[in-house]
Amino acid sequence: MKPFKLMVQGTTSDAGKSVLVAGLGRVLARKNIKVAPFKPQNMALNSAVTIEGGEIGRAQAVQAQACFLPPSIKMNPVLLKPNTDIGAQVIVLGKALTDMDAVTYHEYKPKLKQVVLDTFEELADGMEARLVEGAGSPAEINLREHDIANMGFAEAADCPVVICADIDRGGVFAHLYGTYELLTEEAKNLVKGFIINRFRGDPALLQSGLDWLTEKTGVPVIGVVPYLHGLYLEAEDAINVAQTDADAKFKVVVLSLPRISNHTDFDALRLHPKVDLQFARPGADLPRADLIIVPGSKSTRGDLNAIRERGWDKQLARHIRHGGKVIGICGGYQMLGEWIRDPEGIEGHPGDSQGLGYLPVDTTMAADKQLVRVSGELILQGQVAEVIGYEIHVGESQVTGEQPFRLDGKPDGAISECNQVLGTYLHGVFDEANACNLLLDWAGLEQGHAQAQDMEALREAGINRLADTLEQHLDLDLLFAELAPWKAA
Repeated sequence: MKPFKLMVQGTTSDAGKSVLVAGLGRVLARKNIKVAPFKPQNMALNSAVTIEGGEIGRAQAVQAQACFLPPSIKMNPVLLKPNTDIGAQVIVLGKALTDMDAVTYHEYKPKLKQVVLDTFEELADGMEARLVEGAGSPAEINLREHDIANMGFAEAADCPVVICADIDRGGVFAHLYGTYELLTEEAKNLVKGFIINRFRGDPALLQSGLDWLTEKTGVPVIGVVPYLHGLYLEAEDAINVAQTDADAKFKVVVLSLPRISNHTDFDALRLHPKVDLQFARPGADLPRADLIIVPGSKSTRGDLNAIRERGWDKQLARHIRHGGKVIGICGGYQMLGEWIRDPEGIEGHPGDSQGLGYLPVDTTMAADKQLVRVSGELILQGQVAEVIGYEIHVGESQVTGEQPFRLDGKPDGAISECNQVLGTYLHGVFDEANACNLLLDWAGLEQGHAQAQDMEALREAGINRLADTLEQHLDLDLLFAELAPWKAA
């Protein structure tokens, strides 16, 4: 008997698909039901490294954690990482295939459909359930042909669907009813329910609308999920610009680059009780800061040019002259070095770009992408802190100065002679509380009793809180009616 399958689609991007799959995964996993997440096609610059040394969307790594599984390339067989407004790097089964513009990719999708379907079947091995996340909306008529992300996948895999909508955006009944009516008859037959997400208030006030929706479509509403204030789960792609308490005195500014990647690196800082985290926006001067962070990038030389075009290079120099600290991560680390060389045009046109010149680092781009989960130590100011994370980058860096990190026994990163600029390839460098505290101490924060968050514990608490909420507010017996282990649990 093949394992249970269910797909969560949304009326819009950011409707709650990723969160619902994570929460439902934890609901099942806590009942010892073997369940795995799956997303056929993802478009995101937030990615994670799998146990096989491949690359998948970060949301699927969080969903894997919710299911008590290590992340695998089988959970997200196609990942698109935009590198221009009209093109993206196409990653298939964890490895970069090539760069394609939107038109070329649309024509290529039929070749990927079988890869997606085969991978979905492979994921069934040893599982009792599979939870699938859609992408964007199934009502995007222009993308219906060759679709592998929403109903095109669901129809090919004969996978039942629930459609969710975010009521906090407004117009929830128009979203749900309009999306349903724009589906083909074949797709409508797969829809087994609606979920309304992020509701504030008394659900009784919605009842007349829920009755209307069911009467018009013949599809039941599985439940209304309340707005969960303060819930922490990593965002899939949109930068979370929420700031900390206004009383926070230590100012951290992250450069919001055109192709910023892995912005979840800074969640630990955003949640720190003494840190005011801001993202510097295009067209604006850099705010006053104690610490400036140059983040990762999908287009390192292009984003380096953007820094100069915005005048941020001169403002960064002034910040350093006045005693401010700077940290570069991955692509940002490369930008803070002496040179970035790309003789083969790995990230665009071949050529060399002079770096910002603060670190003794010379980087040459190479075709092979480094994809590895790592652990080790940060050695700074005579103190040592454990670090755990991952590397996702192209390029090999030659360093002639001090290297403050030891990752899997190898030196990593660099620190300037003036002790004001530090860089590393390590994503997740702030996630371990002791390492985060050490870096903030180095940057000048007098922390006292306010210490960094334990991000692993925070993720677990968020996933469990979400699962508790779904158990309370969704008709799970209806949702999992065809899942035999659910009835027995």
